[in-house]
Order: sequence, then C-alpha cells, then structure tokens
Amino acid sequence: MASYIPEETTSFVGRRAELGRIERALATRRLTTLTGAGGVGKTRLAVRAARRAEPGYRDGAWWADLAPLHDDGLLLATVSDAVGLSDHTLRMPMDVLCEWLVDKQLLLVLDSCEHLRPACAHLLGEILTTSPGLTVLATSRQPLGIRGERLVEVEPLPVDGAADALTLFRERATTARPGTAFEEPGTAAAAAEICRRLEGIPLAIELAAAGTGRHTVEQIALRIGSRLDLLTDASLRPQRHRTLRTTIGWSHELCTPLERLLWARLAVLRGDFDEAAAREVCAGGPLTGDGVRTALRGLVAKSVVVRDGVRHRMLDTIREYGRMWLAELGEERAAADRHAACFLQLARSAHAGWTGDDQISWYHRIADSHADLCAALDHLLAHDTAAAQEMAGRIGFFWCCCGHLPQTRGYAQRALDAGPAQGPHRTRALWVLGICVMLQGDYPAAERIGEECVRAAADDGSDEGVLAAAYLRGLTHLMVGRPELSLHEADRVLRSTEACTPLESAYRLRCHLITVFALTGLGRLDEAAEAAVVLRAACAALDECWTRSYVDYQLALISLLQGHAEAAAAHARSMLTGKHRLRDSFGIALGLDILAAAVAAQGEGAHAARVYGTGQVYWRMVGHPQRGTPELGPLREACERQARAAVGDAAYQRAFDRGRADSAEAGLALALQGERLT
Repeated sequence: MASYIPEETTSFVGRRAELGRIERALATRRLTTLTGAGGVGKTRLAVRAARRAEPGYRDGAWWADLAPLHDDGLLLATVSDAVGLSDHTLRMPMDVLCEWLVDKQLLLVLDSCEHLRPACAHLLGEILTTSPGLTVLATSRQPLGIRGERLVEVEPLPVDGAADALTLFRERATTARPGTAFEEPGTAAAAAEICRRLEGIPLAIELAAAGTGRHTVEQIALRIGSRLDLLTDASLRPQRHRTLRTTIGWSHELCTPLERLLWARLAVLRGDFDEAAAREVCAGGPLTGDGVRTALRGLVAKSVVVRDGVRHRMLDTIREYGRMWLAELGEERAAADRHAACFLQLARSAHAGWTGDDQISWYHRIADSHADLCAALDHLLAHDTAAAQEMAGRIGFFWCCCGHLPQTRGYAQRALDAGPAQGPHRTRALWVLGICVMLQGDYPAAERIGEECVRAAADDGSDEGVLAAAYLRGLTHLMVGRPELSLHEADRVLRSTEACTPLESAYRLRCHLITVFALTGLGRLDEAAEAAVVLRAACAALDECWTRSYVDYQLALISLLQGHAEAAAAHARSMLTGKHRLRDSFGIALGLDILAAAVAAQGEGAHAARVYGTGQVYWRMVGHPQRGTPELGPLREACERQARAAVGDAAYQRAFDRGRADSAEAGLALALQGERLT
C-alpha cells in the first residue's frame, strides 16, 4: 500500500505516552484533535501516530496540509486532492467528496486547522456523518468544537525525569556541530539549563541547538537566559508562546541582516519552494540573487528553513514571525507583487514548454505549486486584472488535466469578468472555461463558449486562438455524437493555419488529435490509424506525453474495432503509462476501460473483469460512472458480455470486486503487468 504520510527526515524523540493516548483515541473516536501551542510538536507527533495507525485502515492514511491555505476557499479542494478525488462533474463538490468517502475505511489527517476552524468544523461535520468508515486526526492550536471530538493536549517535552527535551537538544546540536562534548560538566549543565528555560518546547529547542554551529552551548544558555529574564520577573514564569517567540527572536538576532530580510520575504510563499523561486520572490534592493543563495544556506543552518533535497519549507510559527517583520518593513505589497510575478512567469514558462521534453516536469511543478498559484491569481485579480486573465488562460489547461475543474472554471470566469474585454489572453481564458464545462459534461454551455471563442479568435487574428477554438468545438461535437462536424472543423482550421503554424504547436497537435478521433467515429479506421501513426511519431520526436497518450488510446480503440486485440492491449498499456506519469485520473480511467475490453477480446474474462473493476475505482475518483466518446460505449458493453461469457457471471463478479477493492495504484500496477491475473 502506498503511504501518503510525510516522511520523517530527522529522529523522533520521546512521546510514548502521547502516542498511546492517540492510539486509544483513534480506536474509540471518529475525530481526534491534537491541540497545543505553536512549536510544541503537533505535526511531528501526528506524522508518527498516523504512520503507526496506517496498517489498521483498509484504504490507508492520507495527509492534508492546510498550512499553505490563506483562506477557506481551497479547503475542500485540498482535502479532495489529499484523498485522491479529482472531480470532473457539475455536482456540488461537497456531495462528490462525501460520496467518494462513503464506503472508505481510511484515516484522514488534517494538519494545521487553527486558521480555518469554522470551515474545518463544517467540512468534518459533513464527511464524518456520511462516511462511517472514516477516522480523522487533526492538529490545531485550539479545539475544532465538533461534537464527539476527542482532544489530546500535546505538552512540551519533559525536562526532568525522562529528559526527552535534553535528548532532543543533544541530537540536534550534534547535527549542527558534530563532536560537541556533552560529557563536560559545564556543557551538560548548560544544555539542561537551556531545555529548562525553553520549557521543553521542541521548536525552541531545535532553534537553540542550531546555534551551536556558531556558539558554544554555554554561550547559548547565557544569551537565552538573558533574553527570557528581560521579559519576566522572578515571580511570574513566562507563558509558552512568549518563550517560543523569545527564542525565535533570539534566532532572528543571530541572523545576518540579509538573512533577516530573506526570512521576512520568504513568508509570502505558501508552500515548499526551491532556490530559484526564493530568488525570484525575494531578490531586490540589498538582497541580490547571489545574496539569496547565501542567506538561504544560512537560514537552513540555523533551522529557520528546513531543507529536503532541493526543496525548502518554513514551519508555520517561523513563517508567522517572518510575516510580522515583513509588515514592520512595510514590504507586504511589494512582496505580494513579486510573488505574483514569479508565479505568472511559472505559468508562462509551463505554457511555452507544453510540447517540450519537460512536459511531465511542468505538470508536476504546476501541481506542486497549487496553493502559491492560487494566491498569485487572487492577488492579480485584485490588483492587475489583465495579468490575472493571462495567468488563468496559461495555467488553466494544466489544471484541467490535473483535475481541478471547479476551481479552474471559477478562476477563468472571474478573470473573464474582471479583465480586458478582448485580446489573445481573454480568448485563451475563454477557451479554458469552455474546456472546463465540456469536461464536466455541460455540452450546451461548451457549444456556446466554443462559438464565442471562434469569434474572439477571429478578432484577435491569432492562429493559436483559432486552433484552440477549433479543438474545443471539435471535441464538443465528438462528445455529442457529431464526428462529421468535428472532422470538418479540424480540417478547415488545420488547412488555414498550415503555412504559419508548425506541427509542434500544442494547439495544432490537439487539432490533429481531433482528426484521429473523428475519423474513428466515422468508421474510417484505416485513415484514422494512418493519421494516428503520423501524429504519434511527431509527439515521440518531441517527447510530448499528453497528446501521445491519447493517440495511444485511439490506436487501441482502432485496433480493437479492427479485431486486433493483442495490439489494442499494447496500445492501451502505453497510454496508461503516459497518463500515470501525468497523474491524470480521468485519462487512466479511459485507458483501463479500453484495456479491459482488449483483454476480454483475447478471451481472458477474469483478467478483464479485474481491470474493469480497477477502472471503476478511477471513474469514482473523477465522479463519473463512465465517460468517453459515443462509439466507446457499445464496444465496452460488448466486450464486458464477452468476458462474462468466458468465465461465467459468478467468476466475473468475483474478479470485478477484487479489482474494485484494490487500491488505485495497486490495481493499475497489476493491469500494466500484462499478465493473466488469478
């Protein structure tokens, strides 16, 4: 079973009692919330508890990080993504999520709920009511206030007795400065004093331990003690949040001026980031691009920024402190402008790189940057509507393919309403809106938008717009059973743009794909196969994956219609491999259906039934019972009857149920093996 719980990158210290309480709570309650102050270790404890509990849930444990969300607008989409749902319907997203979870037995972890408490409470109230096999583990600085919620207070690490706090300090200090001699009486006493003065708060201890890279343990103890003494008299022990804030402030003082500036500017980023993003968002004034690189390394060394491979992240409490200083510097608007400009450029680069050999990488970068892209779009919608319209158009097709249809539709409509009334960027955003509604099955709306897109493209005089509009109209014609109109649309536009638009154009490749689909729908299979082979070769030369995957799908369908079942299965598996690389659940669902049909045509009834069952898992992910062009339906039904006849209804149903019970990844892996399944 694949694990969706974050990896632990450092040692885990103590917490035996808390883990026992969480284990008992999860066994008896549907909702357990870990509460406690910032920096006390709730997230880390949730990771360890979820990983220990995961084997007890048939459908595994799934993690949703809510920290990057700046408001509750992305909450439902984030949770849906976390549990593998990629909604392609016109239904209410909450209804689709509840239906997806209704028969699941899984553990859902919602991390960092405190800034979205009302929205989280509403969401959990809905899904816990409708999904009896669902268990939720949440982390929040305050209770969510839901009936039946079991609270587990996460206290700081003990500084006496078990001395877990001291163990943590020693391990992190040794990492920062190998060879630190804790056997020396003065050093050991100073380390114990640090843990006592920091009240066992893990984040405070880790920040202090990072200071051993520059200072001795005794010096750290003296400086922290002095700062804490300034904040309280002998009769009043400081509150934990003041202790943590003081320690963060001490870490801030240890930073160079440029490190402090970088810390503040990094706070505008919502999720993980790489060094290139840090340079784009944070460089300016005294902080040069090279200065960002140097300062980032310094922040990593001081544990202000956590590095994981080439990616970096800031903990919520650290980011909050950075935001405070960003406001003090008066740079909030400037930072937001740079952030939006950075992610607009990401959208431009991804759009330009569609047909290049980095297409897969662009898909993953767009998916992994979702929260930052949404934040950038929101900022541009408020401050630069023309740029917002451009961004919505350039990023929209990626989002459609990643399954963010409701969000994409909303952003495209907002950008169209707010931005310029004409121009290529508006036409592209209009095209994205049309693709969204078409994929959601709203074909009348797709036809209306397609016609508007044709008019807008003609006014622009842009071949890209003309080809995009033709693709939208051609695809809509296909879905409603009018392949002859689809073929006419594609042929007309391909001829009119042939002299000035190269084959490598993403929009031209898509129109050629419409031609292949339309010829197949018209029964002109030899022509369709010939066109498909030419198009696939062009895609292969470019290492383009998205179009090539659908060409493979169509070659599988053509081969099946021509009676070549073995070739059909090979093409289907090639298609599935490409769609898996793109994380395209909708494409995988289509591919599994055509593979199952090909396997059935080879006489392997039980194997076909199991692949059909796995296909149903993916169809449920996108919220549809089954979809595809009209000619696929009768073929799918005929092959299913053939599979049933080969093994009998009872054996077929058993194999189908096994496929439906498999996890999505496991079922797809079995299907791709190409072996007879028993």
